[in-house]
Formats: sequence, C-alpha cells, structure tokens
Amino acid sequence: MKAPLAVLIFAVAGLVSLAEPATAAGVNLSWDACTSEGGVQNKTFACNTNAGTRIIYGSFVLAGNQDHFVGVEIKVDISAQTDSLPSWWQFFNVNACRKTALSVAFDFSSDPATSCTDPWSGQGVGGIGAYHTFWTTPQVPSGNANGAQIVIAAAVPSTAPVPLTANTEYYGFKLMLTSVKTTGTGACGGCSTPVCIALSQLSAVQNNGTQEDLTQAVSSNILTWQAASNCAGENAQQNVTWGQIRSLMH
Repeated sequence: MKAPLAVLIFAVAGLVSLAEPATAAGVNLSWDACTSEGGVQNKTFACNTNAGTRIIYGSFVLAGNQDHFVGVEIKVDISAQTDSLPSWWQFFNVNACRKTALSVAFDFSSDPATSCTDPWSGQGVGGIGAYHTFWTTPQVPSGNANGAQIVIAAAVPSTAPVPLTANTEYYGFKLMLTSVKTTGTGACGGCSTPVCIALSQLSAVQNNGTQEDLTQAVSSNILTWQAASNCAGENAQQNVTWGQIRSLMH
C-alpha cells in the first residue's frame, strides 16, 4: 500500500534535513580559518620566499553529546602528485630537509568563534606524535613513496573533562606550515609540487574510555596545495538517494 502524498513529502523532507552538512557528524579541513568561518580548500604559493606561515584548520562535529570529553587522536594523510614525497614535505625524521617547518597548536583564543566553538579554552596540550613516510618504521599506511601520515594527539586534564554537544562544529587543531628553506642556499625541492591533504580520522575521546571516531566529511576533509586535482580519500557525507525515497512508497 502506497503512503499518502503528504506523508511522503514530510518523510522526504526529513531525509533531506538529515543530510544537511551543517548538522552532519564528521570532520572539516580548511586553510586560513575554520571551515564554517571562511576557510578555503586550496592554497597556492609562488615558492619565492622563506618567510610566512600557512595554517590548516581541522574541526569536527559529533553525532552524540560527550559529557566527559578529554582529547582527540588525529590522522592527516599527505599525497604528493609525483613519484616520491618531495624534500619540501619531509619533516622531523632523520635527514629530513625541513625538520622544523611543521607544528601543531590547540590555541584558538585569537579566532572569532562565530560559527566554530573552542573546546580547549587554552587547556589543550598535545603535539605531533609521528610523521610516517615510505622511509620510516613503521611506514606510511599506504606504503606509497609519495605519501606521508601525520599523527596528532591532544588532551585536557582527565580530571577536568569538557562537555561537548552534538551538531556543533568544534575547533580541533591548527597545523602550521612555514616557508623555511623554500628558496636560496639550502633550499628543499618540491614546494611547487601539487599535494593532497586529507583529514582521514579524528577520534574524540572521553575520560571513561569511550570515543567517537569521525571519518566522514561535513563539508570537506580534503585540502589541496598548488591546485592539486583528483585527490583520493574524500569521505563525503552520503546524500539522499532515489532508493531511500522510493522505499518510503511501499
């Protein structure tokens, strides 16, 4: 028996509402600002100076409330559109060309907090725990010579958990990429190489041992450097399909 037309209209409207990115759980990644506060997806650079810093913002939206949030565990994947990871994107590891060029922060006191909310309030402490490449042990999970993975963790004191609310976009982290050793003597090659950057997972952890693993995009979990194209790994939220709508009609 078919459902009345009015019921179908309300049901379809409900599905569309559930698919709205503004309320969908997941992660965002953008340059310059939190995604909902004007962050952009691509960054180009003439590679003609050693001065300046470019900032990547990672943010997240929970599916359910967390009354005892204490921290995050994060994975960011890098894929250069060349056969091997350029030296400009080599950080931290032995013989890396730009060991000090990448850092992370959890201080959002200077950000507007108009659309994104600060869960850290200056109490977040953390850092980059690993930078996996083809040449490290362990290797980058993809095993590709042109790839890398950044592993990040941050926390507030476990005795002072923070209550977080579902369907709110929270600041997660800032990755700072400086221009050191881009040009001149001792320069590291590969600044002009197009690169894809993906926030593949953010786990929001509570002090009772539970966590919510976020892998889907709210708006976009992919950034590009130098207008990289056809980046793999964007985990977009599922749109309402005709099959979902049709199922309501039976």
